Amino acid sequence: MFPTHRPRRLRRTPALRRLVAETSLEPRHLVLPMFVADGIDAPREISSMPGVFQHTLDSLRSAAVEAVEAGVGGLMLFGVPKAEDKDPQGSGASDPDGILNVGLRALADELGDSTVIMADTCLDEFTDHGHCGVLSADGAVDNDATLIRYVEMALAQAESGAHLLGPSGMMDGQVAAIRGALDASGYVEVSQLAYAAKYASAFYGPFREAVGSSLQGDRRTYQQDGANRRESMREVDLDIAEGADMVMVKPAMSYLDILRETADRSPVPVAAYQISGEYSMITAAAQNGWIDRDAAILESLTSIRRAGADVVLTYWASEVAGWL
Repeated sequence: MFPTHRPRRLRRTPALRRLVAETSLEPRHLVLPMFVADGIDAPREISSMPGVFQHTLDSLRSAAVEAVEAGVGGLMLFGVPKAEDKDPQGSGASDPDGILNVGLRALADELGDSTVIMADTCLDEFTDHGHCGVLSADGAVDNDATLIRYVEMALAQAESGAHLLGPSGMMDGQVAAIRGALDASGYVEVSQLAYAAKYASAFYGPFREAVGSSLQGDRRTYQQDGANRRESMREVDLDIAEGADMVMVKPAMSYLDILRETADRSPVPVAAYQISGEYSMITAAAQNGWIDRDAAILESLTSIRRAGADVVLTYWASEVAGWL
């Protein structure tokens, strides 16, 4: 009556478990999202994301060097302008002297090609209404007018030294519009990581503090409905057809099924973003003594890799890279 098959044999020691592990987590898989803010003279901790900071240009350089030395695969930069510099068109996004473009140049000067410098290609941080695009007279986000602004923003980011652009606004045709403009302007080597399956999520809350968002309301008319799966596959397919070099699923942990299906069908690398709310939930639970922080971080990241992510954006990238 004893079992013939004993899978536990391969779990007996750490060495055996390591030998047969099906999923690996390495520093090169991790990308660190970073925030550079205008008008501050010292790094400012984000209250809803303990341990994450809005950076000055100097602290941005320092933290970026630390991350690269730890072995992270790349850095995704977000800009936080002063409130008085926001306007309906998000002009600061394409201004060469806007904080995001200045930050990109600082990273490019400091790091060159030693890492992948990525730029968030979206207007929401720069608009006074907080939406990811230009508004029409009736207050709706105007898709095609927004594409014009995305092109202007993308060219400014490429000129500032970004290796990879992250169009994240979920506008129809954004990847094709940016790809055409980059190629026509001689930036044929600049890549795009398309936020292909980006859902309207309650877990973005802390990020709004991180970027000083001016948003009132929500983004459900352009970000995806969390109830939908087929729609995501259509979005992924369209972005790949438009020339995306990589595609992303965002958020990660509540959408592992979408990530798995995307990875199974995609001919290009797939990224997933462990977003602010995911970071803050684990952090808060650990601070209350309810979970083992480090074990939970590693388990969560491994689950995202197991579901099919080639690249994981996480606010723990630098720290975890050091562990690994």
